[in-house]
Amino acid sequence: MNRRHFLTGLGSGLALTALPLSGVAADALMIASPALRKPIPSSGERIPVIGMGSWITFNVGDDAAARAQRAEVLRAFFADGGGMIDSSPMYGSAEAVIGDGLARLGHPSELFAATKVWTSSGDDGPDEIARSQALWGVERFHLLQVHNLLAWEAHLATLQAMKADGRVRYVGVTTSHGRRHAELEQIMRTQPIDFVQATYNIVDREVEQRILPLAAERGIAFIANRPFRRGALIERVGQRPLPPWAADFGCRDWPGFLLKFIVSHPAVTCAIPATSRVDHMHENMRAMRGGMPDAATRERMAAQFAAL
Repeated sequence: MNRRHFLTGLGSGLALTALPLSGVAADALMIASPALRKPIPSSGERIPVIGMGSWITFNVGDDAAARAQRAEVLRAFFADGGGMIDSSPMYGSAEAVIGDGLARLGHPSELFAATKVWTSSGDDGPDEIARSQALWGVERFHLLQVHNLLAWEAHLATLQAMKADGRVRYVGVTTSHGRRHAELEQIMRTQPIDFVQATYNIVDREVEQRILPLAAERGIAFIANRPFRRGALIERVGQRPLPPWAADFGCRDWPGFLLKFIVSHPAVTCAIPATSRVDHMHENMRAMRGGMPDAATRERMAAQFAAL
């Protein structure tokens, strides 16, 4: 079941429990409320807590209609207060499609451009980064990351040199699917990185044990990838209604419920859900407005979801 069918299935019962106002009035109130931003520990710069991933969703090649539609997804992202867009050379044509969309939108100043280096040869890293920069059409990236720790020693040396020269603002490393956390932890302890990216969602919570506390201790920003497990967590919900108490922290749908769980963690800086649809983008971006659950409520949320 996709999100549209699920949300339709909730019907007016959701509106009465989680949204006392009309949908239009509630949207207007939500848009008017300030979007949650969190600081990047190494600099203090504050960024929106909901970003955008691009794996699969922006890999549409030269399809003109699909590219135009992805540009509208980007338009919605920035209109709703977005900043960080995350990509990688691994993601097929995604970087080129992002660059095309940014050009159509006149290169929004709100962009926080984040991509990765993904090659087994450290010597090939600079050329790959240059290609990514040309595809995006940016003068420099805000954040460059070593993708899935591939040849991380060589690439991290390259990124640190670029940062020292002012050619990138932040550097980091990534992993996903719960892999290589021990090695990730060692890098966090020994290397001067600004960002770390790993899988974190309401089900995959291993990073709460060591990675997130270490990020807080070391002053490293944390990006949560796979917040919906590629949609599997939303599909798991089916047509079940949102618990009425979710309205207490400004939540009216399951995507917001799942994202607020993530970004309300004190050590999480940003989550990067991916979507190819404008309506889903609006749903995702609502999650950074309104209230946020406290620690006790977050545990209640996890228990509620586990019981589904």
